[in-house]
Parts: sequence; C-alpha cells; structure tokens
Amino acid sequence: MRALVRLYQRDLRETFRLSIPIVVAQLGVVLMGVTDNLMIGRLLGAVPLGAAGVAHSVTFLIGSIGIGGISIVSALVSKAYGQHDTAEIGHLFRAGIRVAWLLSGALGLLGLLVVWQFEFLQQTPAITQLARPFVLILLLSNAPLLVFMAIRQLCDGLSRPRVAMYITMSALVLNAFLNYALIRWLGLNGAALGTLLARGYMAVAIWLYTRQDNFFQPYLEVVAVPLKGLILKILRLGLPGGFQFFFEIAAFSLAVIMIGWLGEPQLAAHQIAINMASTTYMMATGISAAGSIRVGRALGLGSLPAVQRAGTAAFLLTAVFMSGCCLLFLSANEWLVSLYIRDNAQVAAIAASLMIIAGFFQLSDGIQVVGLGVLRGVSDVNLPTLFTFLAYWVLALPLSYVLAFPLGLDVVGVWIGLLVGLTVSALLLTVRFYRKLRRLRREGLKA
Repeated sequence: MRALVRLYQRDLRETFRLSIPIVVAQLGVVLMGVTDNLMIGRLLGAVPLGAAGVAHSVTFLIGSIGIGGISIVSALVSKAYGQHDTAEIGHLFRAGIRVAWLLSGALGLLGLLVVWQFEFLQQTPAITQLARPFVLILLLSNAPLLVFMAIRQLCDGLSRPRVAMYITMSALVLNAFLNYALIRWLGLNGAALGTLLARGYMAVAIWLYTRQDNFFQPYLEVVAVPLKGLILKILRLGLPGGFQFFFEIAAFSLAVIMIGWLGEPQLAAHQIAINMASTTYMMATGISAAGSIRVGRALGLGSLPAVQRAGTAAFLLTAVFMSGCCLLFLSANEWLVSLYIRDNAQVAAIAASLMIIAGFFQLSDGIQVVGLGVLRGVSDVNLPTLFTFLAYWVLALPLSYVLAFPLGLDVVGVWIGLLVGLTVSALLLTVRFYRKLRRLRREGLKA
C-alpha cells in the first residue's frame, strides 16, 4: 500500500510539474481576452463590452476546431519520445505546422461567411455594428495563434513547456500595453488589433527560439520525407479532438447568442462571469494537456500501470484545483464582478448571481476537459466526440432555452442548462477512460 501511495505521489508531482508552465501559458492566452474585456468595460462601457464578448465568442468558436485539432500533436510527439524515435518527432513537427496553415485558411473562410451573415445571430443593431469589424481583425489573429500552437506541441510533447510559458506571458504584457494605447486611439477595434499584433509576436518568438536552442536541433535536422501521410494522420486524430473542443465552446457561444436575445445588460453580465469561468477552464486545460502528454509517454513505453497512474493523477489534480476555484467564486462573487464594472448596478447584480452558478460547475468543467485530454493520450477520439455532442447540443442547449424562455428563468436558466451538460460530459468521459484501460489490458499492453 505504501509503495502504491509513493507511486501516485510521484505521478502527481510529475503531472503538477509539467502542468504548471502549460497552465500559465494557457492562462496567458485566455487572459488576452480578459484584458480586452477589462479595458473595454472600463474605457468604453457596457455595449462595447457586449460586442467584444460576442466577437470573441464567435472567433474563438471558429478557432477552437484548429486549436483542438492541433493539440493531438503533443501526445503523438510524447509517444514517439517514449519510443526514442527522433525522426518521427521531427516529421510530426513539420506536419503540425502545415496542418496549422491548412486549418487557418479553411477556418478563415468560414469566419468570413459568418461576418457576411452576421445578422443571422440576431443581436441588437448596436452590438452587430460594433462586433462585425472586431471579428474580422480577430479572424486574422487566428493564423499566427495556430502556428504558435503547432510549434508549441513540439515543446510540450518533449516536456519543455516553459518555452511557450515565457513567450505567452511576455505577449500578455505586450497585449495590455497595445490595448491601452490602441483603444484610446482607435476605439473598440484597437483592442482587436492589439491581440493580432501580440499573437503575431508569439508565433515569431517561438519559431526563433526553437531554431536557436540546441535541444531542439536533432528534431529539426531530420531528413525531410513526404508528409502527406502524417498530415492525414494528424487530421484524422486531431479533427475529432477539434470538434470536441468545438462542441463545448459552441454551446457557450450559442448561449451568448441566446442571452443577447434577452438584452444588453444580461449579455454584459454573462461576459463578465464567463470570462472568470473561462480563465479557470483554460487553467484546467493545462492539466489536461499535461495528462495527455504523460499518458502518451506511458503508452509509448508500453506500460499499462503507468498509463493508469498518469490519467488518475490528472483527474486528482484538477479536482483539487477546481474545488478551490468553486470556493472562490461562491465566496467572492461580488468582488470579482467589481473588477470589471462598477457604474452599472443592474449588470453587476446579474453577473454576481451568475458567478454562483459558475462556482458550482467548476468541478464538472475541469473533470470533463481532463477526461478529453487523457483519452487523447491513448488516441481515443471518436466516442468522446459523440459524448460532447450529446452533452452540449442534445442536452445542454435545448435545456438552456427551455429554462430561459418558456420557464422564464432568464439568463440564470441558460447557465443551469450549461451546468447540466458539463456534468453529464464529465461522468461519461471519466467512465470511458477507465473502460479504455481494461480494453488496453485485453489487447496485451503490459500490466
């Protein structure tokens, strides 16, 4: 028993060590949006804040397919690293960058279609007018973000996540400075331009770093081979992961649209609360990424007990972290809202009530994203994609609509529906991981 405890202590420690820089990097990416909203809310008011919220939701929804799709590369790199296959790692790196450019182009065209038909979202005229050019600029910023994410997969898969962490945090500072200057000069669109410039810096910085650090040279100097097969493999395994991400983000983005039908105060309040929840969620995705990398490494070594310990450690870490976030949201909801807005009592009151619900779904949100990560580590992507579709689109969104409109619970009803969807997803994905372990044992993975 003591030996088992020591084993899990080691796995918890290693997962924690790997996840911290990934969490910081993930937090830096989402904090760019938080920075935008903080400055827009303070400098421009509730209506521009609502427009920025819709624009960020739409563009992040579109980009989520690419971000989720690229994320499979770190697990594949980690598995190849466990097998000591230097050439495969180098080929995955090159193929990942090409996939990033392919997805950037395809998703950019999709984004242009959304901008053209923006009235379909049925937002107020003021929100539509402000959000449309904001979306166009953010769509451009998705290209350097995906290139950054593709190069980052090499760093994370080789357990060198600090590279991306330092670059992301420096980009966050740059984004804040650019936002302050450009919002005062260009108004709302200045915030979007600041994000574009900061993401461009991220892509260039990580590209230069990997080429100057001797650690990465063996993987960058492998003999070039045709990459069509690897590109197709990344797309085959990555796109289901991208749609997993998409289904959840889409649920929240469509929730923004529904809330926009309720009115501008509700939309601004939702944007405040969802920014806080998105921050903790992105930190949980860091633990998820670490779990995916460690599970992939264990799979490459051919050790079933190591796969189980790596996955369980990720679940335990996120349970502890998100429980702490839950207590913070429940006990300091009004203070957290005051960081965003102080001169609109109606918006602040609605946002404070939403923070209570956000507190309750912290644990479900963390567990479900870690479930997706550890399943990605064993290349199990198809059934989890179906789970997320059912939980968010078949259950959460219809329930949100019924609670908000026919039953008259307003914006609180939308959030209760989302809570139910997250909880169902967390249960299904956790059960799936441990059933997958039993299947790997039957397939002959070393016990």
